[in-house]
Amino acid sequence: MNLLRSLPSVDQVLRNLPEFGGLPKPLLTEEVRAVLAERRRDLAAGKEAPNASIEKLVEARLRALLSPSLRPVINASGVILHTNLGRAPLTEFHPVSRYSNLEYDLEAGKRGKRDVHTQHLLEHLIRRPAIAVNNNAAAVFLVLHELAGGQEVIVSRGELIEIGDGFRIPEIMARSGAILREVGTTNRTRVEDYRDAINEKTRLILRVHPSNFHMTGFTARPTLKELAQLGRERGIPVYEDLGSGCLVDLSAAGIREPLVSESIDAGVNIVSFSCDKLLGGPQTGIIAGDVDLVTRVRRNPVYRALRIDKLVIEALETTLHHLLTQNWKAIPTLEMIFADLSQIKRRAEKAAAALNPLEVAVAEGESAIGGGSTPDSALPTWVLQLAVPKPDAAEER
Repeated sequence: MNLLRSLPSVDQVLRNLPEFGGLPKPLLTEEVRAVLAERRRDLAAGKEAPNASIEKLVEARLRALLSPSLRPVINASGVILHTNLGRAPLTEFHPVSRYSNLEYDLEAGKRGKRDVHTQHLLEHLIRRPAIAVNNNAAAVFLVLHELAGGQEVIVSRGELIEIGDGFRIPEIMARSGAILREVGTTNRTRVEDYRDAINEKTRLILRVHPSNFHMTGFTARPTLKELAQLGRERGIPVYEDLGSGCLVDLSAAGIREPLVSESIDAGVNIVSFSCDKLLGGPQTGIIAGDVDLVTRVRRNPVYRALRIDKLVIEALETTLHHLLTQNWKAIPTLEMIFADLSQIKRRAEKAAAALNPLEVAVAEGESAIGGGSTPDSALPTWVLQLAVPKPDAAEER
């Protein structure tokens, strides 16, 4: 108990603290009390007290509070679209920090819509009307909510996927109000399974691209053309959740990923996909397709809660400009995917020379695209090999 009595009072600690940029006294007091409470718990539990004084511990907390939490890091993981490191690195863009024509038509001199900044670019790239929301999960929710709320959506059991952070298709369907109608089996679903499931409550046929896994062996699934033909016969729209949303043919890099254009050409009525994966843009979800369906989704009141803000619009617009002009080098994700192997080797050798005291070696290796896409594909690369006794030591600090 003598150790507990030796702890300074809140007022004593406050008097000894340096100035912290005008932080209000109640906040300082709260942080001091938090540190003192933690020290009391440690002492009561018999834990060894840290060497730093109470004042120094409080100062550390306050500096952390005032420092930017989101910081640039070096991605040395070998994964291009690393979910924990921000997925697609953004292309350079120049945000308008002050007033802008976000929702004002400068030519007409009246109120406009924020969609116009990306609408025509998306239409040129996808050849269909398109809108943007804050991510693909929002896009899935909005499409299902508008086109199938309270009614049935037919989907293959083999496509009831889960992606990162526990996002599951059946759960988002339930939240949207759509009723799930499962057909087929985990590994085999035929077009006849969809046809047999259609009834007066059916509003959508859903196709989900299994972005982060691939089934092989005794498997079967209908083609998009078969589903589109069935949809036309029965007057039911076909909606595809494409996940990664590839707009650029990656076959030159040895990657085979479904293209948005292929879905449109196959007759899919409406499609959604992410922008911060293979498209190489900011976190956004794109909804594109038949004009009547996209218009309905755009008019849904929930759209306003899911629309993108001006910073995302600027980042997306810049990315779409580069896609339209096929300027892959201006989009970091595509630049890395298409990078020349000899260029990568030269960069690795340069980095190894700079890190020479660490005994770094250059070796052939493989990298992954990541981001829940192209699970079976790897890109040849050159890597840095470091001899360290415990590779994860830095993460444990």
